Amino acid sequence: MSRLHQAEVRLSVLDTSPIVAGATPRQALHNTVDLAMLADSLGYHRYWVPEHHSMRGVASSSPAVLIGHIADATRHLRVGAGGVLLPNHAPIVVAEQFGTLVAFHPGRIDLGIGRAPGGSKHAVEHVRPERERTAKPLRAQLEELLGYLDPREEDSVKAIPVVGGNVPALWLLGQSPTSAQLAGELGMSYAYAHHLRPDGVADTVRAYREHFRPSAGAAEPTVLVSASVIAADDDEHAGWLAGSTRLKVLSRTLGTRIRLPSPEDAAAYPYTGDDRAEIARHSGRVLVGGPETVAKHLQKVLDDTGADELMVTTPVYDHAERRRSYELLASIADGLRPGSRT
Repeated sequence: MSRLHQAEVRLSVLDTSPIVAGATPRQALHNTVDLAMLADSLGYHRYWVPEHHSMRGVASSSPAVLIGHIADATRHLRVGAGGVLLPNHAPIVVAEQFGTLVAFHPGRIDLGIGRAPGGSKHAVEHVRPERERTAKPLRAQLEELLGYLDPREEDSVKAIPVVGGNVPALWLLGQSPTSAQLAGELGMSYAYAHHLRPDGVADTVRAYREHFRPSAGAAEPTVLVSASVIAADDDEHAGWLAGSTRLKVLSRTLGTRIRLPSPEDAAAYPYTGDDRAEIARHSGRVLVGGPETVAKHLQKVLDDTGADELMVTTPVYDHAERRRSYELLASIADGLRPGSRT
């Protein structure tokens, strides 16, 4: 049995299928499958892929298709969406897609639901027109989806692949007390995006637990917290690798979007004092260091939230270095302890 299966805290993977500088979408998607196979062998609990549209640095645009391929290539991982952006889709289509996935991979499929557009306003308008995306509030869309996932005999319209119990585990994704309260009231598991908003996690998770109502899908509140982590054999090398994401974040704030650059290119960039100050403002979004340092960072997240699980995304340019980061995280898993839920 792997060390991760013996650990008190579950570790999982969030993978955007990054298209780094000089790479292709095909290469990025193949790297995702390779990383999923590694995660499976190391004992990670689940592997999620997101939905993004017309983002030049992200190859994960069709979660259901990618999930099916990953599930075929692995044996033990739960595989899911982190997440499907429900306003972009008719709820019955989402239920049909994920009911089909469960039929082929029973007990292994997760459906994480988000509400973000997943791309620029112009791009998302091509996915689904705004008048359709906003015709119903998110709660109504979720309730419609829940109805398809738990059909009644008298329903005239059903998501047929769901019939017979082909139901994915359902999660709501968010980063605010509003989404947390909604997840609690609907009895859904909740995934907090710490990698996008590290400062609001404690209050948001508290709101989720306070408003939680047991449901058929979740008898008790279940919290997953995602974190952006770069681990290397020592702090210095991890800091070097993190130069890539620091330059990418800086470029975004300057209004010039780039693909994740190499650490060498990041180190050669002529940073100004203002640039360094801007980078420092965003430094808390990525947890960086050798195994001991990263373990301390992750333990603080657990202590702050009492999360049941940590889901890690790793913005590293070189695929071999990204694999190494997940190997190192697996090696420290047995030292992590759940935080208090009070």
